Amino acid sequence: MEPNAANDSFEVVDAARLDCQLQRVSSAVADRRAGLFGPDSVTWQVNREAAIFLGAGRALLMQLAHPWVAEAIEQHSDTFANPVGRFHRTFRVMFTMVFGSLDQSLAAARRLHRRHATITGSMKSSVGCYPAGSPYMANAVPALQWVHATLVDSALVAYGLVLPPLGPQEREAYYADSRLLASLFGIKPTDMADDWEGFCDYCDDMAESGALRVSPTARIMAGRLLDIADHALAVPMAYKALTTSLLPRWLRKAYALPFGAQEGRAARRLVRRVRRAYPYLPAWLRHVGPYREAMGRLAGCDHPGPVTRLSNRLWMGETSMPAADPPSTD
Repeated sequence: MEPNAANDSFEVVDAARLDCQLQRVSSAVADRRAGLFGPDSVTWQVNREAAIFLGAGRALLMQLAHPWVAEAIEQHSDTFANPVGRFHRTFRVMFTMVFGSLDQSLAAARRLHRRHATITGSMKSSVGCYPAGSPYMANAVPALQWVHATLVDSALVAYGLVLPPLGPQEREAYYADSRLLASLFGIKPTDMADDWEGFCDYCDDMAESGALRVSPTARIMAGRLLDIADHALAVPMAYKALTTSLLPRWLRKAYALPFGAQEGRAARRLVRRVRRAYPYLPAWLRHVGPYREAMGRLAGCDHPGPVTRLSNRLWMGETSMPAADPPSTD
């Protein structure tokens, strides 16, 4: 699978293509109540951990390295006016896809597709191989592939900072799950690498193909996102340093992010502290609310308890994962 750096011809996920992928997903799920993966999956094992937040900044900056993504966020998003809202929306969608029932996951996929369908435009200026005036669409397959890849890769990077990294078999299982998750974006299995090694090759090829280029817009956005203060929530210097340290070296340089001895020490100190304290955290704090809600659902409890509701509010901005769409009356 070769990345497509040109943007004059690209596939777009329309409603028919999405429905086809969602039908394929539905046929592969044995327990609709457990959802796509279930409690025995490596995906639940990884994504239940609050530690994955350590990779959130890395994932976003890697996404912004795609000029379409940067342009779409700059022209269509309220990220700077409401950064916490953006954080909540992203985690609400992803957690619902991972931990929701099958019906909740499918509904989340459809809502995301409808929102993406409104995000279209044209490049204001030339960036790399993307000429000024050329079109971009949030539902374009190359953009969806890259956003999905950054989430998959960054989750494992963050997990391995604090917990024992996945072994080869677990990593392959996690990647196999990610191919199923990609279907909720409308990405076909044939659009993705067959295994983890191929996925790593895809990421490397993207960096070398010219499909990624940090634009001046992306550089400004990265600086604002790492320095932004929303209400009393300012980005700690240690988290900025950690985010910078986790980026591929070429991206760190492209964003012109400072990373000297001071930043290196701050990043390493943060990891040491989190790694030392993490095993002693109570489960309600260590495991994200959507995972706890999902476990409660499987135990027959359809309404999350107060601690889970509070955790959900922290992670998603709402007290529970969004409900499934009502049955069609057609």
